[in-house]
Amino acid sequence: MSGHSKWATIKQKKAALDAKRGKSFTRIIKEITIAARNGGDPDGNPRLRTAIVAAKAVSMPADNIKKAIMRGTGELEGGQIDEVMFEGYGPGGAAVLVNVATDNRNRTVSELRHAFSKNGGNMGEQGSVAWMFERKSQIIVDGDKAGEDQLMSVALDAGADDLRNDGGNWVVLSPPESHDAVLAAIQKAGIPTEEAEIAMVPKNLMRLEGKNASAMLRLTEVLEEHDDVQNVYSNFDIDEKELEALAQ
Repeated sequence: MSGHSKWATIKQKKAALDAKRGKSFTRIIKEITIAARNGGDPDGNPRLRTAIVAAKAVSMPADNIKKAIMRGTGELEGGQIDEVMFEGYGPGGAAVLVNVATDNRNRTVSELRHAFSKNGGNMGEQGSVAWMFERKSQIIVDGDKAGEDQLMSVALDAGADDLRNDGGNWVVLSPPESHDAVLAAIQKAGIPTEEAEIAMVPKNLMRLEGKNASAMLRLTEVLEEHDDVQNVYSNFDIDEKELEALAQ
């Protein structure tokens, strides 16, 4: 997801820490709650284990993590949260997947449909663009923190199947079931990671330029700011210099 991860890097530099932390807390708490439905023991629940690691990375208090797990397992009462993947097209025809965790599906559908239409895109039917993506472990490493040969050797030995250069970052792609092993191997080698998640990675990229590029970035930003949105995935790619200029 070349364009998307570059844009995420730029946003990290521009975002205010407090606002970013507040939004990330909400997303991660929802993810922990959903993951814990399949068991509250992280040792036997890889998705929960990944969510807890993400929570600790943003210094989430242990009590918040515990309560989110208990809501997921049913030990604590809490509103029903549904996990839904919506599909659509952005400006220029780029494919978009929006991963949502919501307690009111009808409201969320209406609001996302409005966001798409107002920003040059449109919602699609289920299955309309999902086939363009693969579910993969995606680990992002700062290009200055690891050499290609070193990272490739460590990652491939641990079960990764691809290493991509993404405009200053390395992106390590692996089967979802290899996520923990690859991440552990990278960290054991002393290589810091910027981001590690199970993501929907596009099989091919679509280059956008000019108005379509700026409109696509705006749509992505609007979707990511929605309270119910956990992740936005797209197959757009934008030239790095143009991306930097648009982000000013």
